[in-house]
Amino acid sequence: MLYFCHMTRAESLKDFYTRNPFIDSHGYVTAGGSIGHFNVFSRNNCFKGATYRRRDYYKISLIIGTGRLYYADKWIEVDRPSLLFSNPGLPYAWEPISELQQGFYCLFTETFISDGPNDLLHRFPIFRIGAQPLFFVDAGQQAEISTIFGKMMTEMESTYTYKYDLLRTYVQLIIHQALKMQPVGEYRKHTNAGIRITELFLELLERQFPVDGHDHTLQFRTAAQFAENLRVHVNHLNRSVKETTGKTTTQHISDRIVKEARTLLLHSDWTISEIGYSLGFEYPTYFNNFFKKHTRVTPLSIRKNARDAQQIK
Repeated sequence: MLYFCHMTRAESLKDFYTRNPFIDSHGYVTAGGSIGHFNVFSRNNCFKGATYRRRDYYKISLIIGTGRLYYADKWIEVDRPSLLFSNPGLPYAWEPISELQQGFYCLFTETFISDGPNDLLHRFPIFRIGAQPLFFVDAGQQAEISTIFGKMMTEMESTYTYKYDLLRTYVQLIIHQALKMQPVGEYRKHTNAGIRITELFLELLERQFPVDGHDHTLQFRTAAQFAENLRVHVNHLNRSVKETTGKTTTQHISDRIVKEARTLLLHSDWTISEIGYSLGFEYPTYFNNFFKKHTRVTPLSIRKNARDAQQIK
């Protein structure tokens, strides 16, 4: 039986290779001035379960073996070969049931797969937050996808100059295979679905921070936007968050924006307008009113008091 605890930080590639010391970590590449990572592995006799947490990399798995997939606020019995797509947006867990676990998986970073107009992550819906991640495959599809993974593993050992471009093509071929299929819709609700959806909401909220550039704007600022991306009704999200934390969804969002605003006011040289824009406020007046409503002071006074205190020192 797989037990879940509160989610820890997202697993990094370094974490992945640390907990799998017997596999090769090759696959780092430099292309066009950016560093990315790609690697591919066999799942043969891989019986270890995957803890419920978020990963900061993308992964495609051809699962041959039975188990349970825990994803978002649902779970599903995987009783036949399947293709699983995971992204850094949402946590998931895998609980193996059958002793025989076979197949393949590849993992990669966004910088590896994103390539201008050929950006696979944004062109196709497979990896978007809220997309259904699991596809059951028939014998023919299993054979075809296995062949593609086999070519990936062969190419990883080659010295071909453009092998990473070819590997991106293989990833694209697998994505196209999935786009032709109907995603599995037989998920069951968890008995603790409210807790799970709350954790997912908080994870998605926290992913937007820290704000690292004043030309950056928050993607999700309302309960409705979060609900849409978590593929739940906004009333279900609001009820779950309130029952689990005692605070409303809007309170959590506002509190986190205020916290980030304080940090930027105290520790950046951005103008107040730039800070407001980076936090999703189109006009400085909107940001000032929001901040004063939640703190009873203005952004300018926070910054001025901090500078006065610095001068006294």
